[in-house]
Amino acid sequence: MKLFPPVVTLIFGALMYLLNHILPTGSFDFFGRELMTYIVLAIGGLIFAISVFQFIKAKTTTNPIKLEQVSTLVTGGIYNYTRNPMYLAMLLFLIALGLYLGNAFNTLVAAGFVYYMNHFQINEEEKALTEKFGKTYKLYCKAVRRWF
Repeated sequence: MKLFPPVVTLIFGALMYLLNHILPTGSFDFFGRELMTYIVLAIGGLIFAISVFQFIKAKTTTNPIKLEQVSTLVTGGIYNYTRNPMYLAMLLFLIALGLYLGNAFNTLVAAGFVYYMNHFQINEEEKALTEKFGKTYKLYCKAVRRWF
């Protein structure tokens, strides 16, 4: 976990932008695409704000690089539905960007983001949280899905 997740999101966003210019043959458009872009962006922003607020309210760190500073396991609210709402919000931001750019190949980049986050970020976080919270965290993982 050497990269801060918002930086990872920006990198994947930049890849989407580049891919849009390299592979213009994947372009698409449909009625309501612009509106859908804003709706997905708004949902992502709302999920992100709620999840960060819950961490602040619980007085625990939102920094996934400094897992030793985690003081509380947040499992209520939006965390009843997804274990990683901040990452889900970042994925929604990328999906909104893909809709805005209108290139079907960007779905591959968004899938790459999910793969990267699962293997290089979330797995490490889950190991650390299992060490810190033990059985409580394991039960939470069984009850709530990783993404949605």
